[in-house]
Amino acid sequence: MPIAAHTVDSTANTTHNPPLDDQLGFAPIPADITIMSDAKLTVPDATFAPETLSPADRRVRALNLGAVIVPFLALILAIVLSWGSAINWTQLIIYAVMVELTAIGVTIGFHRLFTHRAFATTSTIRYIFGALGSMAVQGTVYEWCATHRKHHQHSDDHHDPHSPHAHSDGVWGEGLIGFFKGFYHSHMGWLFAGRMKGSGKYIKDIAADPVCAAINRQFRFWVIAGLLLPAIAGGLIEQSWHGAWMGLLWGGFVRILTVHHVTWSVNSVCHLWGTSPFRTHDESRNNPVIGVLTLGEGWHNNHHAFPNSARHGLHWWQIDISYIVIRSLELVGLAWNIKLPDKERIAAKRRRNAHTPST
Repeated sequence: MPIAAHTVDSTANTTHNPPLDDQLGFAPIPADITIMSDAKLTVPDATFAPETLSPADRRVRALNLGAVIVPFLALILAIVLSWGSAINWTQLIIYAVMVELTAIGVTIGFHRLFTHRAFATTSTIRYIFGALGSMAVQGTVYEWCATHRKHHQHSDDHHDPHSPHAHSDGVWGEGLIGFFKGFYHSHMGWLFAGRMKGSGKYIKDIAADPVCAAINRQFRFWVIAGLLLPAIAGGLIEQSWHGAWMGLLWGGFVRILTVHHVTWSVNSVCHLWGTSPFRTHDESRNNPVIGVLTLGEGWHNNHHAFPNSARHGLHWWQIDISYIVIRSLELVGLAWNIKLPDKERIAAKRRRNAHTPST
């Protein structure tokens, strides 16, 4: 998934609360980083490390490889240990709760709140979303937001960190082999391409936020907490070490595997299959299956057309659980300055041959 939407559209739906920067308490996004729904970021390019990797690059590759492989091995172990026994509802519930909590940490926290600033909320709520996003083990908040902002700047061109269509040396090739190369790279191969250089220019506003700075520093703590909490819950509920061990496997590692791959599917699937009702500069697609699995992130063409919108599912039938959570926070006074495109802006961006369903 892995822009910045600091500039509020004149058509955005906002309340009469103080300006967003005043509410969040940190410097605005620098003037040299600007994105509107029909434009790209205008910042100097950040490049990837060359093939001759430094020791730090190799460590990052090794960590990312471990983050990909270990949860998969844990899934195999969990299946083996559960084979021949009835469904353990305790572990299933722990797994489901951890999936949903850490997923909204990514979809609402890292993505819509920190990267796109699609709404404002209290420091406490921002910290909670940041902690949950860190538990998803998709990188620190700085790394995640910088990568995603670069993706919006260069979406599906040669500098996109995770495009299935192009890479720094050209395109992935023709035919089935080229297709699978592009799919693999956009899904998870990009994790091993080297560190993104110059990422600091993408996150000056985020680095200036004390809450984000604290979350970034505490990343390892929250990764460990995301493993220990389901283990503790399983042990206490089942009153056994076996319950703790299975809680660690299902609510910890298998949950990480699940959230990883549904998130990465936005980068891969949603730039290959689906519909594109809106004009954008890329190959973004709305995919209803991914839309449901990712709590609304799969309405990806909508998102690329209106990147600072807090709502990705723009029609009633486009299920967007993340927006429902944001709207619920607004109803109890815990969210404000929620940005939404109005009907005129939606109509202006729609392709001429696109069907216009009722909202």
